[in-house]
Amino acid sequence: MTHVTLTRREALAAAASLGLTFELLATRAVADSERALAARKLVVIICRGGLDGLSLSPPVGDPDYAGLRGPIAIGPFGGPGGALKLDDTFGLHPSLSGVHALAQNGQARIAPAIATPDRERSHFEAQDVLESGAGEVYASSSGWLNRALAAMGPAGKVKAISVGPTSPLILRGPIEAASWSPGGKSQTDHRLPAILQDLYAHDPLLGPALAEGLATETMAKTAVADAALTDPPASPAQGGMQSPLPEMSDPRTAVRQGAPLARKIGATLAGFMVQPDGVQVAAVSIDNFDTHANQGAGEGQLATRLAYVDAFLDGLRAGMGDRWRDTVVVMATEFGRTARVNGTNGTDHGTASTALVLGGALKRGGIIGDWPTLRQASLLENRDTYPTLDMRGLFKGVLRDHLGIERATLDRTVFPNSASVGAVANLV
Repeated sequence: MTHVTLTRREALAAAASLGLTFELLATRAVADSERALAARKLVVIICRGGLDGLSLSPPVGDPDYAGLRGPIAIGPFGGPGGALKLDDTFGLHPSLSGVHALAQNGQARIAPAIATPDRERSHFEAQDVLESGAGEVYASSSGWLNRALAAMGPAGKVKAISVGPTSPLILRGPIEAASWSPGGKSQTDHRLPAILQDLYAHDPLLGPALAEGLATETMAKTAVADAALTDPPASPAQGGMQSPLPEMSDPRTAVRQGAPLARKIGATLAGFMVQPDGVQVAAVSIDNFDTHANQGAGEGQLATRLAYVDAFLDGLRAGMGDRWRDTVVVMATEFGRTARVNGTNGTDHGTASTALVLGGALKRGGIIGDWPTLRQASLLENRDTYPTLDMRGLFKGVLRDHLGIERATLDRTVFPNSASVGAVANLV
């Protein structure tokens, strides 16, 4: 055997070289990790008005579902207008065929009994809590998504974009966010319908009358793309915004105009995100889910709105192309609806709803959280789906595992004073 003897100087030089090699390897690993995180995309969709989770993802296998829902119950698996099967209990609304296809590929999951900490059933309070990330209303003037952006790195290029009728609270804060209006003038009185709905929510005469009036107004609007949609902007810009989805209630019109338009808007948003140095995070607001009257079942007012959502998501998925594999989409609402149908074939303000989580980065799995069932003894205050999952836990899980934000920062800064709320694991 040949023995090699190193001088002290040679030994020190070798050690220094080895240390430099390890340092270079560590530096490269950190750089590769940062590039991987920067490539990941997040889209948060807020469905305003209180989306009915029991219709979005109907638990048709729950023995109490059909009786509680009556004329607005979604039909059983396999029947005309029936639910699109996810498992033995849950399906998706028949309008969500695109989401169902993603679910079959392991790229869409549901959280069927999720809620914010708010229990007042007021649109404004619940939306503020949802978007601020705080445990109570008015606890923060900035949004949790903006604080998450701050935690991801120093301010610089535009990292986020909002699409919707207002500059949403969820993206307000020190980090700049661009905005995009799919077309038309800014809606300056966007909060008025919700103000009136909260005001007359418990009025047996004015509440249903207001709901009918708003539904009629929605039906009167048309979804005609203007020049801004014909030639989408090359890059996000500051300014007023319109709701990204058209406001119609006739399913035939939705198929002819609304769904293609919604798909185009989703694809255009994807274009903003996939271009070199494109935005990493998007917040989308979709209105008109307050279905106090004539909600419908497999067809009708809510079915049309969900058809827009499905088309929008399909356009987004197609537009992301190969980048879909790095994308997570979370769709949530400020609260759910009552478990029982009301006297005007609609539903009133409730508590727990259903959130959707989609994307090519999503891990395959079943429902997120626990299902409390719809037994009378399990309903909250004998009226609402009982919440088993805190909305903040879902968002924490996505921000931690997808965007790399540390748990301590999530507990203290992004969602203040929320250490008791655990992050949902194994989402991505």
